[in-house]
Amino acid sequence: MSAILSSAELKAVLPAPQGEDLAVVRAELDELDDALHDLLIRRAEAVERIAAAKRAGLVALRPGREASILRRLLGRHSGGLPRQALVRIWRELFAGTTAMQGDFSIAVCDTEPGSALVQIAREHFGALTPLRVHGSPAQALAELSAGAAGAAVLPLPAEGEPLSAAWWTALLQRDEPRIRIVARLPFWAPRPEGAPRAQALIAASIAPDASGRDRSLLGLELSSQLSRASLAAALENAGLSPGAIILRREPGAAEARALVDVQGYVQDDDDRLRALTALQRPALVLGAYAVPVGGEAQ
Repeated sequence: MSAILSSAELKAVLPAPQGEDLAVVRAELDELDDALHDLLIRRAEAVERIAAAKRAGLVALRPGREASILRRLLGRHSGGLPRQALVRIWRELFAGTTAMQGDFSIAVCDTEPGSALVQIAREHFGALTPLRVHGSPAQALAELSAGAAGAAVLPLPAEGEPLSAAWWTALLQRDEPRIRIVARLPFWAPRPEGAPRAQALIAASIAPDASGRDRSLLGLELSSQLSRASLAAALENAGLSPGAIILRREPGAAEARALVDVQGYVQDDDDRLRALTALQRPALVLGAYAVPVGGEAQ
């Protein structure tokens, strides 16, 4: 039998020339881009119906809902597209659809080197959302309170920080309308090389919405004589599982204030709050946030 193959036989066993392969794949990608664009147009039309409902009293900012969508998509994701890229794409979609529902801007308190909080605010709220940068938490909260911003991005509270930086103490006021904590940044916890390592909380003039996997922040006013260990025990006895506890004891003050991170989505009428009898005043829920993807925030 001859070992020489005919031209027809060669075509059957050899791959098509690379140029033809690329043309076919590029045409397929064009079709997929058009299909994706059609779906984006449909999604925007659905958002317009939501915007009509918003005029009847709904709010555009739904961080818990966004977190649950991202978790669902990440749970079904497969293939070579990086999971972080999926999060970035949908974060821009969220930003665009929020903008469709009305004017929306962000007040950012950024005292970090290299504008780290501005960077993570951009990651979360998208490239085109207006940001105004402030040098203190009080300035960012004032803009939020005045209605000039839809949300404020604030540094993550820390033990021992100066009173001027302890912005969470301003949220202990009980008069309505209240400012509440509604999200934690970054939501995508694994940080690629070169990305800022800073963390932040988002405050807004709305109640936080549950994502299905959340943590809550409680503001407590207690005797300055109550120890951290006693406070932690009181929380456990009430059925609340505390993580981080930040205590502020100002010199000469009879009362101390505490910011406590607890497991789960806790609301103002939660019976466990009434079980905290060692406090000077009833416990106040300062807000809640969706647990970031890729790490259990404490």
